[in-house]
Amino acid sequence: MSGLRRAVGKVRVRRHHLAAARMCCERNVMAVAARPRPVAQSRILAYHAVGTPYVGNNDLAPRRFRQQLEFALDAGYTFVPAHEITEGTAPAHALAITFDDGIRSAATTAAPVLAELGIPWTLFVVSGWADGDARDWAGDMLMDWTDVERLASQGVHIGSHSVTHPNFAHIDTGQVAFELEESRRVIEARLGIVVDDFAIPMGQSKDWTQQAAKAAAEAGYLRVYSQAEDGRFPGTVGRTFITRWDNRLVFRAALSGVYAGWEEWY
Repeated sequence: MSGLRRAVGKVRVRRHHLAAARMCCERNVMAVAARPRPVAQSRILAYHAVGTPYVGNNDLAPRRFRQQLEFALDAGYTFVPAHEITEGTAPAHALAITFDDGIRSAATTAAPVLAELGIPWTLFVVSGWADGDARDWAGDMLMDWTDVERLASQGVHIGSHSVTHPNFAHIDTGQVAFELEESRRVIEARLGIVVDDFAIPMGQSKDWTQQAAKAAAEAGYLRVYSQAEDGRFPGTVGRTFITRWDNRLVFRAALSGVYAGWEEWY
């Protein structure tokens, strides 16, 4: 049995590496081959971690993260809060930064760089993870409420990313309501703020339903963020996901809209 487990583990690792290689290739080929859109379009970028290799495709090296921000500034982009883009009040050449999940490196590594460069950003928190519910597998990789409270006090905009990070297309009506309402209630109680924003876990169009959209509105959310700008679920706000494979060529393509129809997959 132990031999079988080792074999299965090797297969999983191999599949992970193959998927990572495919994603790297896909992003680079699209950057070279696709026709970019006008660069003046405002865009919301979605990050997860900076310097947390365990996260895999969603982790950026700290140096690359800084380089991306500096490249965007040098290219003439203005960074604004995400809601300004959704409300149509942002300038044409605008970008917004969001971080999903509440991975601690967003607070310890990304936040100081963003503060240094004067860039506002939004953190979407999984409330149960901040409570410590994922400590058995995540260890200290995730933020706790002390981290979240510190960021909020520094002016970081806080939104909800659910209680347990489920796939909303695979849970029942009661669980949908719980994930939306309880996460909002806990974050508001902890931080003393009003939570208007929700980011869909995984964020793909197939991970959201009309039932979930209705429940989100009933829970009080004004904006629901997803993935691809072109393929997003109706009524949600599209974002451009940034991956560990996004070198300068790919990042430039991302800013010009090459990945507006691209959804991250696993």
